[in-house]
Amino acid sequence: MPVEFVGHVGSRAGSDVVPASGPVVDKEYIRRIARAAEDHDFDRLLIGSFSTIADNNQIAAFVLHETQRLGVMLAHRTGFVPPTIGARQLATLDHFSDGRLGVHIITGGTDEDQQRDGDFLNKDDRYTRTDEYLDVLKRVWSSDTPFDHEGRFYKFKGAFSTVKPFQQPRIPIYFGGSSDAAIEVAGKHADVYALWGEPLDGTRETIARVRAAAAKHGRADQIRFVLAFRPVVAETEAKAWERADRILEAVKARGGVDSPNARTQGLPMNVGSVRLREAAARGRVLDKRLWTEVAAVSGAGGNSTALVGTGEQVAESLLDYYDLGVTTFLVRCFYPEEDTVTYGREVIGLVRQEVARREAQAAVHQAAGQSVAAE
Repeated sequence: MPVEFVGHVGSRAGSDVVPASGPVVDKEYIRRIARAAEDHDFDRLLIGSFSTIADNNQIAAFVLHETQRLGVMLAHRTGFVPPTIGARQLATLDHFSDGRLGVHIITGGTDEDQQRDGDFLNKDDRYTRTDEYLDVLKRVWSSDTPFDHEGRFYKFKGAFSTVKPFQQPRIPIYFGGSSDAAIEVAGKHADVYALWGEPLDGTRETIARVRAAAAKHGRADQIRFVLAFRPVVAETEAKAWERADRILEAVKARGGVDSPNARTQGLPMNVGSVRLREAAARGRVLDKRLWTEVAAVSGAGGNSTALVGTGEQVAESLLDYYDLGVTTFLVRCFYPEEDTVTYGREVIGLVRQEVARREAQAAVHQAAGQSVAAE
């Protein structure tokens, strides 16, 4: 299966190691990242959603307007608009982009972030609500006639939309969450399940759990997987590790698990963050070149592990994950503008070439096998 590469863009310049700068909504920065990603063979850009940042729907519309081929992976938090409205908003944007939209369903971040926008449900109830939300969302996208719905969280009479997704049968649904409740919902609804950058053994385990959940709905072979990590790429392995050391010092300087803020609020306790911290406790570098120190220092509140090395080495590690069933790779760069170009130039082409070679080889073997069977 072909691979997909997803980058990331926010509303302004900045990262863990680059202080935020420019206007809160920096059109020129967004335009530069979008065009750099398109020029360097990315398939999509992830546009995140949090309670304190600029509206990501409008950022997505701007990115799509400024590009010709590049798609977006739009984070969409359930529970803040009714699914009937969400269905129309997403389908409309899919038409304006000629089918370049993917929706990344976010059930919730921390309780604090949810509560800023008035959501006080506990985590398990949020996943139950997401399940119902997606039932309604997909029905609005597909139904040719009005329908009624009465569930635990939503009640509609005569729900219907004249606008259906440009893509058929629908907009692809990405989905994140590592708890048991999250995996059950993912197994039912996700087209692409998102994992943070765990070691190979943990990734293999999670893929098996998600496939088992999907099998309950007869779709174990339909679900795909996206792996998220941070790239640290340089012309030699030694220079890549020098760069990693500088990044680590910059992350420490900006505060981590020992900062006053972390001591007050505590470490993130979502399952994904706990798993990354457990992986980091196993060692500074796992497998061939999975670097865990930023996850350890930062508390693993998000995408915080990295693959470190030359372009060839990072591509080799990505292919190890590809062999496990990962077909989409999502990167959030420490130095967004510079790393987007470097990663696209040094890594993406190598991975695509090797995957194409393997697929061609498999096709030859399959044809040969069919020829022998026919004799």
